[in-house]
Formats: sequence, C-alpha cells, structure tokens
Amino acid sequence: MQARAVLASVLAVALVLSGCAQPERTIAPASAPQPVTPSTSPSPHPTVSKPPKPPLRPLPAKLPAGLRRNTGERPVVLTFDDGPSPAWTPKVLDQLRAAKVTATFCVVGREVQRHPDLVRRIVREGHQLCNHSWRHDLDLARRPVDEIQADLARTNKAIQKAAPGATVPFYRQPGGRWTSEVLTVAKGLGMRPLHWSVDPQDWDKPNAATIGKRIHAAARPGAIVLLHDGGGNRAATLAACPHLIADLKKRFGITKLS
Repeated sequence: MQARAVLASVLAVALVLSGCAQPERTIAPASAPQPVTPSTSPSPHPTVSKPPKPPLRPLPAKLPAGLRRNTGERPVVLTFDDGPSPAWTPKVLDQLRAAKVTATFCVVGREVQRHPDLVRRIVREGHQLCNHSWRHDLDLARRPVDEIQADLARTNKAIQKAAPGATVPFYRQPGGRWTSEVLTVAKGLGMRPLHWSVDPQDWDKPNAATIGKRIHAAARPGAIVLLHDGGGNRAATLAACPHLIADLKKRFGITKLS
C-alpha cells in the first residue's frame, strides 16, 4: 500500500515535468495594417473645345466694281485657269507657241508647288501669271480677311520660289465669287482683280465643237476668254484650241494683258 502511494507520487511528478517540457507556444502578432496607396490611374483630361469658326460672309448681290473684264482695245485675251497640270499645260503651251500668241495663266498655289518647272516654262515663253489662290477655295473671298491675306501671300511665295523674279500682276477669285474684302487684299499685294467676259464653261466638259461655238458667239472686241488647263480632264479644251485661237486671231487679234 505504501509502495503504491510512492509510485503514484512519482507518476504525478513525471506528468508535471513532461507538461512543463512542452515548447512554449507563441502567438503571432497581428499583421500591421498596410498603408493605402492612392490610385495611380490618370484622371481624365478636360476637353478643350475649339472656338467656332466665324460664319462666311454672304456674297454680294452683284459683282463688285473694279474687276478687269475687258482689254480696253480690240484684241482679245486668252486666260487658262487651275493649272499648271503636267497632263495639259505643256500641250496648251505648245499650241500657243505654234500660233505665236501669248496667254495669261491663272495658277493654283499647290499645283505651282508640285510643278515648278511648268511655271518656269510659262514665264520663259512670254506668258503672264495670275494668282488663283492656294487650293481653289470657292469660298475664300467670304472668309476672314487674315485668311484671305495668308492664302494669296502663300500662293505668291510659291510662284516666286518656282520662278524667281516673275511678276504676278493679277489675281482671279475661284468661281468668280468676288467680295470687296478679297479685292482689297489682292490690291494690297499689288495685284489687279481679273475677271472675264466670255465663259464657254469648258469646266463642265462639253465637247470641243461646243466650246468653239460658244466662244465664237460670245466674243467681242476686247474680250477676256476663260479657259482651263488644269483641274480635270481638259482634252476637249485642248482639241478646241487650234480652231478657236485661229478664229479669234483672225477676227480681233490676240494680245497680252497690260
């Protein structure tokens, strides 16, 4: 009985000691709160609205005064618009040279920039140059004056670069849609406004016979004849030229604008 008590006491002590020998449990510290990173997504850019373009001025009810529409003498003048064109201008120049007559070429600035060699040939063969705007903008004369000024000055600069020293005594408004503002700008740049008195509407591509008949019927002493060597297919105009040049030369003579 005494031995059992001793054994029980020994077992109790052993159990206590084994419990104390267990590794000490540690409690993981709570995770520290992570700092909140502000969003890096870009904020939308504010929309910048462009100011509205100024409205176009209305065209006058009739052509303004001061346009050149007659030579002031019996001979007539031939004018060719919308070039220079590598397809048609050289052929027109060939015909004029064969007929021994001169003409006025109303050139478009961006075509001058593309084909400066043709501008030099026009000048070299004794023909006149006329500024016909940078890109044949039919509404140019209705735009703000500073836009008109920049357009005409840019075209003159291209002409001078292509043919240094060449004079540009005339300006012709695309479509003949003149305003007093474009007249003022052209005159300020040393150019006289050049219109016409005979328009066979070759821009609408009638056949050669129709072009010739229209010019024959409408021509009068001192007429300024509108034709085209650019801006599209000018085969009919080219085909009409030999006959109409001979007809006008015989009836009135053909001269250069002065």
